[in-house]
Amino acid sequence: MAEKECIIVVGPTAVGKTAEAIKIATALKTEIISADSRQCYKEMKIGVARPSDAELSSVRHHFIANHSIHENITAASFEKEALACLDIIFQHHDQAIVCGGTGLYIKALAEGLDDIPEVPIEVRNKAIDIHNDKGVEGLKDALLSLDPGFALLGDIHNPNRMMRALEVILHTGFPIAHFQKGRAAKNIGEEQQYSTVGKRNFKIRYQLIELPREELYTKINNRVEMMMTEGLEDEARSLFEYKHLPALQTVGYKELFDFFEGKCSRQEAVEKIKQHTRNYAKRQITWFSRLRID
Repeated sequence: MAEKECIIVVGPTAVGKTAEAIKIATALKTEIISADSRQCYKEMKIGVARPSDAELSSVRHHFIANHSIHENITAASFEKEALACLDIIFQHHDQAIVCGGTGLYIKALAEGLDDIPEVPIEVRNKAIDIHNDKGVEGLKDALLSLDPGFALLGDIHNPNRMMRALEVILHTGFPIAHFQKGRAAKNIGEEQQYSTVGKRNFKIRYQLIELPREELYTKINNRVEMMMTEGLEDEARSLFEYKHLPALQTVGYKELFDFFEGKCSRQEAVEKIKQHTRNYAKRQITWFSRLRID
């Protein structure tokens, strides 16, 4: 029996991962699993640059528009779902393609994550409410009181990581580091996790897609303009009442929500989307540069 291989196509947003993944999957006559933490939501299409209908019909995709923004999708749940997909794909193919830019999801699939206790939605909402009411400073103050170790050493500029640390200690009474004891800390994109490498019964090969920085930034700016032309503003308005949900704490929507609330002009919101997307791409480039690319 041939050794099974998972080819993971990675790179920053707007670099061309989807086209490359479809090209490889078509050549190998196999299927694609998306490793994007937002394209899985059926209510979000334009703002998350979901593959087009033509692209989705050209190759079978998994983890695209198969969940609701009202569901709590995590890296751990993605790992479970993606591994189950791989089991099915490998029954018929020797290779499978994974495509995405969410570093934590890719790490979860390739290595696994520690078993941090599941946090009830009402506790998660408490952390979200603090962020909504008082912003990053409110999260920092809460962590200084409850988990000073994270407040001093964690990423206190990333609200997702801060909310994660806060919800864990609110639910368990223990700092997030308690569940990472004896393990080496790694910053891996959207959240900080402490992991033990788990063996997989398939080979993993990374395919890194890159572009010169200025060319990438131009593509990002053009994509944002295209999203606005395609109706991103209307899509964001349709989701405005759900802006408190974790899924909507996303570049492209948050900035337009500010516009709807009169906090900035429409053009300022568009420029912020471009800037924040470029910032996100820069963080992705840093993370993916740490991968061992064959």
